[in-house]
Amino acid sequence: MKEKITIGLFMDSFFPMIDGVAVVMDNYAKRLIKYANVIVFVPKIPGQKYDDSLFPYKVVRCKSLNLPVVDYSMPTPKLDRKFIKELKQYDLDMIHIHSPFMMGELGVQYAKKNKIPVIGTMHSQFKQDFKRAVKVNKVANILNHKIIRVFNKCDECWAVNSEVARIFHEEYGYKEMPRVMNNATDMKMVENKDKACEIINKKHNIKPDEKVFLFVGRINNLKNIFFIVESLKVVKTLKPDLKFKMIFVGNGQDEEELKKVVKNNGLEQEVIMTGKVTDKELLADYYARADLFLFPSLYDASSIVQIEAASQKTPTLFLEGAATTATITNNVNGFLSKNDKVQYANNIIRIMEDTDLYNQVSENCYKDLYKNWDDNIQEVYDLYVKTIENYKK
Repeated sequence: MKEKITIGLFMDSFFPMIDGVAVVMDNYAKRLIKYANVIVFVPKIPGQKYDDSLFPYKVVRCKSLNLPVVDYSMPTPKLDRKFIKELKQYDLDMIHIHSPFMMGELGVQYAKKNKIPVIGTMHSQFKQDFKRAVKVNKVANILNHKIIRVFNKCDECWAVNSEVARIFHEEYGYKEMPRVMNNATDMKMVENKDKACEIINKKHNIKPDEKVFLFVGRINNLKNIFFIVESLKVVKTLKPDLKFKMIFVGNGQDEEELKKVVKNNGLEQEVIMTGKVTDKELLADYYARADLFLFPSLYDASSIVQIEAASQKTPTLFLEGAATTATITNNVNGFLSKNDKVQYANNIIRIMEDTDLYNQVSENCYKDLYKNWDDNIQEVYDLYVKTIENYKK
């Protein structure tokens, strides 16, 4: 084997578009360069410029088209001659695809043509996306079958938690049970929590004794953000003496609709919308100030934000049955609620009133759920090397 292997990471979206998968791939790449040559193959985002020289690894971009209605664009690598020409110049030893669409398909095709191994990571519950987009089960099944064919061409696949692994194998038809590779974060606990709280209080005029609830992510109804507002309206009605602020950190296509829902529920004084926060130290301060992270998403497979919250000992309230709760035990290292706004509201009130339980879960979420990428990446690299060696045999 070469002194340093060369790894190609392929993904259908990337910065300046921020989502969980882009963050995962960036953390892989910037840590893997200690051991290997890393090249990231991703699309340009139409109308947005980004200085790729800021990355400590090589980034090669292809053209893409804006998609109406959704937040994402569609890469068109096979129509980009310059991109294809540059791709052919690299002597890659292994491919790791982080999506099964245009870029992922291209990565698999490159691997097969050049006789090198390819790993795929299953980050999302794609069938959910298809059903929501096309509204017809038969069409959703056809689209899902198409992406499973891409994963089935990989030499190995990884899933972000045990429930996602089960879904892909038992429900989607992937050929075997995928290896579980949990996500992590590069966020560290703030050194001075009192100072962090003071920064957020001052920034948003929050009183020190007010409870703070937090959501971080794309402002998109896929994340069940309107459910949060409706639940907090119930909290305000049932427990008017519970003074709180709800902070939404992020941007997305449903920002204006969220503002309307906030107004319709009479929560304009309680809700704060910060927009996108790229300063990681400030983001850590938000998590540190929050008493409870609200994440009722049934869409996410394994969200990094719940790990970020755990890094500051901030527990999360989820919905029962969500794939992203695979690592959660109710009232031990997180909280679960039935998918009902009144029940969710009652859980918020209960958690805020039961100080002993809250403190115990806060400690446990940090101990059980917080994982740093530095601890994960050695295992990732070792698996890459093993995969290459097995492929050659």
